[in-house]
Amino acid sequence: MRTIIWGSALAAMTLAWGGSASAGLCGSGTYNCCPTEACASGGDYAEAQSSGCGLCYRTVQETVWEPQQFTTTRTVMQRVTEMVPVTCYRSVRETCYRDESYTVKRPVYETHYREVKQNVCRPRYTTCYREVQCRVRKPVYTTEYKDVCYTVCKPVFHTTYRTVNYAVCKPVYETHYRTVHYTTYRTETETRYRNVTRVCRRPVTEMKTVRETVNEWKTVQEQIPGPVITQTYRTPGRWVYDCSGSCVYCPGKCCTRKVQCPPRTVCRRVCCPKNVEKQVCCTRWITECKTEKVPYTCCKRIPECHTKQVPYRTCRMVRECRTKQIPVCHCTYVKEQKTRRICIPKCRWVDECITKRVPYVKCTMEQSCVTKRVPYTTCHMVCQTCTRKVPYTVCKKVAYTRNECRVKCVPKEIQVCETRMVPRCVTRQVPVCNPCCCPPDCAAPTCATPAGCCN
Repeated sequence: MRTIIWGSALAAMTLAWGGSASAGLCGSGTYNCCPTEACASGGDYAEAQSSGCGLCYRTVQETVWEPQQFTTTRTVMQRVTEMVPVTCYRSVRETCYRDESYTVKRPVYETHYREVKQNVCRPRYTTCYREVQCRVRKPVYTTEYKDVCYTVCKPVFHTTYRTVNYAVCKPVYETHYRTVHYTTYRTETETRYRNVTRVCRRPVTEMKTVRETVNEWKTVQEQIPGPVITQTYRTPGRWVYDCSGSCVYCPGKCCTRKVQCPPRTVCRRVCCPKNVEKQVCCTRWITECKTEKVPYTCCKRIPECHTKQVPYRTCRMVRECRTKQIPVCHCTYVKEQKTRRICIPKCRWVDECITKRVPYVKCTMEQSCVTKRVPYTTCHMVCQTCTRKVPYTVCKKVAYTRNECRVKCVPKEIQVCETRMVPRCVTRQVPVCNPCCCPPDCAAPTCATPAGCCN
């Protein structure tokens, strides 16, 4: 944009220079055709233009940069904090089991039998009988009876009565009265007062001045210096005399120079902390001692003497004689003769000769060949494939979600007041010296001498 503006300004200046040169030469292309009467000195600008000699003026257009305030929208990245759920993974160790086969040898026991022949002496028992005569005594029982006389005493009971005198104590109760003195108490109530001091607290409200720091935002305008740019410009052309004495026009040169652009004003907010005093209502408690009269009741017991008749009973025993019949039992024994038959057993022994068979055992040894099976055990190892569980640890990733505080930049549009330089074309009259009408004391202009030496 600035290149386009500078190009337009240079084109306008070139056009203006050409137009002004034509106007200064009164329509001629150069000053070589300037008439003699045009070199006469004139009084004012109108006569100079009409006569064509003397001091000349040309119209020059210049570009003037003027500051212009404008409001633009700027996108500012604002940092915003937000909680973002993040999926994380943690390693969890888990114990797994795999089947592992291994071979073991286990013993296998087998029982076999072999036949063994051997001679065995075996006893043989035979029962035999022999006749034996013996003499035995055999008892023979007989029973005899005889009469036996015996005496029996038989009791005979009879009852008689006898008179017995006895004394009896009979209680006799009598009621008497006696005088008893006793004391009773009556209660009298009396109200009294005592001073009690108690501590109480009461609130007291006060206003206190508190200093507090408050952040206040102010808008501050700052000037930011403009950038330095390279500007191309052309030096103005000059009329010079060559060696032949003719007036020749030398065009200007293209030069560059460092030009700093005008500064721009930026508005920004500044936090200005300031101390503010404010009134705060504070409540504090004050401890006070108060004395007050507290009523209390006193009880007083007053004794009173009284008399009353108390009955009481007395008991006295009165002796009394009585008579009663007591039965008396008498027993007498009477002898009596009786007869009974008793049995008398008798035993006598009788000799007798008897014959009986008596058994006896006869043992003879017999040899025989016996075949028997003798067990024996054999052992051989058998390979067996077993399976066992072998633990191993597996590390696997387990996903879990947690909230992380992240700061991100959010674009935000704000209004910014800026200053820019706006080009404006200004037309002004510049005095130019006409070389053909310069006074004799003016030196001949050269390329190094300014064209306005006649001024």
